[in-house]
Amino acid sequence: MCGLFYLTLLIMNIILFDKNRVNFYPLSFTRPISHFRIGILTIKEKWEQYYGSVSVKTEDYLSEKFPLNIKKDNIWIDASILPSEALVTELNSLRSGEALAKDGEIFAFRNTKFETNKLNIIGSNSFSNCLNNLCDIFTLNGQEISHDFDRMSLLKRTESNKKLDNITLSNVKIGDYPIWIEDGAKLQHCILNATEGPIYIGKDAEIMEGSLIRGPFAMLNNSVLKMGAKIYGATTIGPYCKVGGEVNNSVFFGYSSKSHDGFLGNSVVGEWCNLGADTNSSNLKNNYAEVKLWSYKKRSFIGTSLQFCGLIMGDHSKSAINTMFNTGTIVGVSANIFGSGFSRTFIPSFSWGGASGFSLYKLSKSFEVAERVLARRSVKFCRLEKDILTHVYDMTKCYRNE
Repeated sequence: MCGLFYLTLLIMNIILFDKNRVNFYPLSFTRPISHFRIGILTIKEKWEQYYGSVSVKTEDYLSEKFPLNIKKDNIWIDASILPSEALVTELNSLRSGEALAKDGEIFAFRNTKFETNKLNIIGSNSFSNCLNNLCDIFTLNGQEISHDFDRMSLLKRTESNKKLDNITLSNVKIGDYPIWIEDGAKLQHCILNATEGPIYIGKDAEIMEGSLIRGPFAMLNNSVLKMGAKIYGATTIGPYCKVGGEVNNSVFFGYSSKSHDGFLGNSVVGEWCNLGADTNSSNLKNNYAEVKLWSYKKRSFIGTSLQFCGLIMGDHSKSAINTMFNTGTIVGVSANIFGSGFSRTFIPSFSWGGASGFSLYKLSKSFEVAERVLARRSVKFCRLEKDILTHVYDMTKCYRNE
């Protein structure tokens, strides 16, 4: 990279700030937008490919877990903006007191404080992907897998990927897009189809025999793909997940399980979730009409302009065996869904039940389950996590009609 970049890297302090967080509930109940995973990396990790250490400005109740690092000279960037080379070039040219705007909306500025008053506004001519709503996480996922390949310099390294040469002795590789396999990954007797996009397999991940994978696809460290899994692009499986059955164009943020048969399509699953055996989610209405999703901001269902949209599930939520989710279902944080039939398409946080009705999932009970679930991944359910869930519990009472 050029000397200008290194100079900028030394003097610039990058801070990603949350904007329109309500558009991303329930996933943003428990994390800043910058910690959403899309493609291979989280948004924060994408920016760190350009600028090294990056911090975040978020809600007070999240700030202890996701700390803010302010210096005398800061560049503040809307966390829903995904980086591109052209945008980074514009940011590197910003002087103190200047802001970048698109369509009249400021999305980045250089200033000591988080203030946009009296800034010299400059129109941006660059193009970058941007998250406007929850559905963008899966609709943009394929593009971002390819972009992350480039950001991580994997495209340049693929030709010397000797691990792939050895692995293809017992696996079938199809297509010309690159495949990158990190150290410690295990896979045998699988089909890797890179005809439509690249494939990334993370450190110490395992793909069991008989799995069928179509790119673009990303699988992060220590995740497991179960025997005979059928994975269509554009899908991302975050770290420490267990996934089986049939999955299409979906994103698992991490630490979640869908270990058994059942279909999941055009969906986003947060962390510490579990989809029981034969859980199925519809991603297409019987009349092929536009899918509507619950809007926390509007307190009603609004159109997505999409024909395909499945399940959005917040952290710590679970479904029992044979659970059926209807097209365009939103499940909040720490919900437990079970029973026959289709549940409603908006399930508030800390709800317990199914098609026959819901009751309150007590906070103390959710803590007990969370402690056991995290322990299975050798993670401690600490006071900080309890505080965040307690805050979410209180702020979501209005949706449960308490």
